[in-house]
Amino acid sequence: MKLIIAIIQDQYIERVLARLVEARITVTKLSSSGGFFKSGNTTLLIGVIDEKIELVDQIMKEVCHKNLVEKDEEKIEVSGASLFFVDVNKCLSI
Repeated sequence: MKLIIAIIQDQYIERVLARLVEARITVTKLSSSGGFFKSGNTTLLIGVIDEKIELVDQIMKEVCHKNLVEKDEEKIEVSGASLFFVDVNKCLSI
């Protein structure tokens, strides 16, 4: 089992959530903001069994894309999503 911590740009969050719900993947949504661009982000906590990791990865790649953002008259490429995969030793629902 893995905990996927996904930091998603706000422009993609509704489509990501719709696709995850459609795939019957449960998710916890947290509001967050980036420090560099001060832009709105949403952090998702997604607990999945190993067999569904590739499905989550595929959904993110289909929905989220890199973008060019202007900062101090310079264009910088930013990710549409950043994903962190963490091993889970135990999970309890109480």
